[in-house]
Amino acid sequence: MDFPTELISYLHAATRVAVLTGAGVSQESGLRTFRDAQEGLWAQYRPEDLATPEAFDRNPRLVWEFYAMRRLKAGEVLPNAGHIALAEIENRFPAFTLITQNVDGLHQRAGSQSVIELHGNITRARCSKCDFFLEKWADSGDDVPPCPHCGGLLRPDVVWFGETLPAQALSAAIEAARHCQAFFSIGTSGLVQPAASLAFAAKERGAVIVEINAEPTPLTPSADFFFQGSSGKILPQLSRALN
Repeated sequence: MDFPTELISYLHAATRVAVLTGAGVSQESGLRTFRDAQEGLWAQYRPEDLATPEAFDRNPRLVWEFYAMRRLKAGEVLPNAGHIALAEIENRFPAFTLITQNVDGLHQRAGSQSVIELHGNITRARCSKCDFFLEKWADSGDDVPPCPHCGGLLRPDVVWFGETLPAQALSAAIEAARHCQAFFSIGTSGLVQPAASLAFAAKERGAVIVEINAEPTPLTPSADFFFQGSSGKILPQLSRALN
């Protein structure tokens, strides 16, 4: 792909870059989206049965097992070329922030260092009572594991429907968007708030907006550059163009 000269020149001069990624980036690794994961046994359930605090209160074992399945699937796939290219691109800028809506940890596995997880991470758990965080826990068979701190039930460390985003992560994402010189929106629908507003916050402060997506989104008319296609193909080409 031939990237516009003005974009490459601008990026060569830029020092502060922010990137927002969504489900489209992980789909290229073979991961299903949340709703796509509701196949087979899980197809009979509504999202409200699997991803709300009320669902967990009602049937914690059902919710825990669904997320255990998703965690297993995430561990079976590898970061794709898009993930790896973003880790390479990060090294070219003094200030680089990767904001992701994904919960699979693939960016970190690809080598990205400065990652803000807006929706949490499926590989972690936290206590439903005291909010104690764990990266490892003992599997208790058919039961939901207890918190080693207070004995409450563990839950996935992800943001469910009806919950607010982690305040610290959201604040850091807004700060990065407001102070960047270039903002990339990659593989995200541009429909989920408040993440969808980050590109517009960056644009209001004068940042160049670059969108990479399989299809146009509500952001596309406001983007300075729109590249339609696979992030797994476009990002490695961009990484090489920046060399």
